[in-house]
Amino acid sequence: MTKTLSKLERVPLRAAWKHEASDFTPWLAEEENLTSLADALDLPELAIVATEHWVGEFKLDILCTCEEEQVVIENQLEKTNHNHLGQILTYAAGVDARKVIWVAESFRPEHIAALEFLNENTTEDLNFFAVEIELWRIGDSPLAPKFEVVVRPNDWAKAGREQAKAATHATPTKQRQLRLWTELVEKLNKEAPHIKPQKPRPQHWLTNSIGRAGFNLNPTANYRDDKLGVEMYIHHQESKKMFQCLLEQKAGIEEKLGFELDWQELPDAHACRIASWRPDSPLGNEAQWSAYLDWYVQRLVKMNTVFRPIIQSLP
Repeated sequence: MTKTLSKLERVPLRAAWKHEASDFTPWLAEEENLTSLADALDLPELAIVATEHWVGEFKLDILCTCEEEQVVIENQLEKTNHNHLGQILTYAAGVDARKVIWVAESFRPEHIAALEFLNENTTEDLNFFAVEIELWRIGDSPLAPKFEVVVRPNDWAKAGREQAKAATHATPTKQRQLRLWTELVEKLNKEAPHIKPQKPRPQHWLTNSIGRAGFNLNPTANYRDDKLGVEMYIHHQESKKMFQCLLEQKAGIEEKLGFELDWQELPDAHACRIASWRPDSPLGNEAQWSAYLDWYVQRLVKMNTVFRPIIQSLP
């Protein structure tokens, strides 16, 4: 018996969104849709800051953060034009963005070439993405959006340049930290792909988003004290208030984790820290790195699982 198969049909964008500012921008700014966009771009979570954000006399469609860096999202329900190319550059400069995401129905070859040129001639800190948005349905099914990435930065080339720079200019300690973080990122990609830290840098911490601006769950490597750590680093506008809200839940948090934490309000600083430490772990003893990496992964997974929903629910 031959089965009847339905036909996959592409639908014009205006069938779902009549207007960019009043329909499409609010839809794209919803958490689940920003998550889908971030997944398509292979980025950590995009945390919404504002929609229709004023930059001088103009309005930026969506302002987000990713790894505590500003992200510009500009969208169109039609083929790209020169006006929007100029706008994304203006907005990026106006908010000091590190990632620029241009979403449109389709991209002209000239604009793809322009974004690729920008990616090839900027540092690792500044990245441009082009994303086509499509709508599909099968028969009478609900419309299903799909993000198709047409331009992304060449991370391999940029990372190679940055690592070569680090190898030339960084101290031996910084070079060792860079190698440690590179190995940790590779291990997380295999064993805990839901945790997506930033690209490794030659510094004593590896920035890792936990889904809300002002909070990071960062692995650290203190070379001077021979101490490794995973810390909830709070640098929110109201850091002390947020710290106190978490401190009130200290017993429940530590019970869920199965280990105690070091609660540091840091009264002389704006930020606060809640950390788990692995003492007596000299970074120079590379024969022990395998054990260090196992500890990092275990702590990151556990602390991410426990802290993420609590932080999302904070006022």
